[in-house]
This record gives sequence, structure tokens and C-alpha cells, in this order.
Amino acid sequence: MPAPELISPRSARVTAARRLAKRNFRGKDRLFLAEGPQAVREAAGHGDTLVELFATAEAAERYADIVARARAAGARVHLADETVVADISTTVTPQGLVGVCRFLDTPFAQILASRPKLVAVLAHVRDPGNAGTVLRCADAAGAEAVVLTDASVDLYNPKAVRASVGSLFHLPVAVGVPVEEAVAGLRDAGVRILAADGAGDDDLDAELDKGTMGGPTAWVFGNEAWGLPEETRELADAVVRVPIHGNAESLNLATAAAVCLYASARAQRAFGGCRTVTPS
Repeated sequence: MPAPELISPRSARVTAARRLAKRNFRGKDRLFLAEGPQAVREAAGHGDTLVELFATAEAAERYADIVARARAAGARVHLADETVVADISTTVTPQGLVGVCRFLDTPFAQILASRPKLVAVLAHVRDPGNAGTVLRCADAAGAEAVVLTDASVDLYNPKAVRASVGSLFHLPVAVGVPVEEAVAGLRDAGVRILAADGAGDDDLDAELDKGTMGGPTAWVFGNEAWGLPEETRELADAVVRVPIHGNAESLNLATAAAVCLYASARAQRAFGGCRTVTPS
């Protein structure tokens, strides 16, 4: 097993990487951390996104394919002592791989120009774990984009990146968009706006039964604790609640987002939906 080349947490490269745990440095450098084999693998396959990779000797041997992929993508690969990687990592149990990546958010205008059929809008979402998990749900449901409003958490928060489990590298994400601008732009692009709220007047099952969910749709999700403010609810074409058929008091944000996004995905792929494929 080769000896590590970086053995001091005080080295300039390690210091530069470690400071990316803080939002102000991420914004200044336009760089963020991606930890663990899944995130690093996805970053290495995303153009020139991966700039540097810090790997313990053990991880470099175990994930030799990922290290090779990182080198092929043009990233600088550093074999580092375990204490060095742990110093950069923001997790309790580091997995031996930490990548430094370029910001990859997409201009909102570019998302609109693509005429998306399914979009998740995170308005007032403050918990980074929830933000990353909703992004993952959107990716799994086949959404074309995610929009984080200016009142939401930083997309590149290490917890959000980890919770996305690589989905951050799969679909366009716009950040810092005022919710009014997001809604207006999507509506002008022919997208119906649905606000997800436990106190909504419309029931998700009823919407499905009425056949109103087969067209292009954007779901607006609110804060984990207090949902969507009234002024945001008023921007939507409908405020929809996920029905609670049992005795649970409510659903958490990520679970509700998964239910809503998959409901739209199914309706859009049904006969007459906007994703219906007509055999030639």
C-alpha cells in the first residue's frame, strides 16, 4: 500500500479544502465538498466538476475504479493520511474519499428554456438533509429540474450534498430564485403550479381522480416545521394535501415530496399525459 503524500492537516491544500465546510468560503471559491464513494463517483463522471480528490491509501485501493475515473476526469488526486481526510471530512465516520467540486447550479432561464414537465421548487426549506433528500426524490421520479428559492438552505451544504446521494449531479438545479419569480417563470413556460401543504383545500387522490395532473407540473414544498406561508400558497394554481388515511398526525417533508412527485410522474405517463409515447 503506497505511503500518503499529505500527512499534515496544516498543509495549504488541506486548509483550502477544509474551509469549504463553511458557506462563505464555498461562495467565495465556488467550490464544495463531496464525500464518500457514491458522490465522488458521480462527480468524476460529471464533466470537469471534480477538481481534487483526497483519498486514504486504503480507500484508494478499495475504490481504485473511482480514483482512476477521477484522474481520467482531470482531477488532482492526493493520497492523504487518515487524520488529514478526517480533518477535511464533515462526517463522524469518514469513508476515506473527499472530493472538491466546482459549483454546478444551472441558470433558471436555462431550465425554463428546456420546457420541463416536472419540477420541484423548494421554498423556505431550511434543513439541508431534507433539501438533499427532496432532490434525490425528484431525481428518482424523473423530474427535469429542482429550484431552490432565495429563502432556502444552501444547495452545497455538506449535509444536503450527502443526502442527495449523488442526485445533485444528475439534474439541473437553480438556486437563489425568489419564489415569485420561480412561479411566474414556470407558469409562463406552461407549467401548472401545485403547492404541497397539509392544510390544502384539494386532496391529492381527488386530483388524480379528476385527471388534472397529467400536464407539466411544478410542486412547491415549504418549511419542515410550518409549511408554506399564505403569500406563497396564494401564488399556486392549487394547494394540495396528501391524504392521511391512518392515524399519523402528518408526513415529513421528504416523504410528502416523494408521494407528490411520484403521483405526477405516474399521471404524466398515463394515457393522455404529457409524457405519453405514441407508437409510430
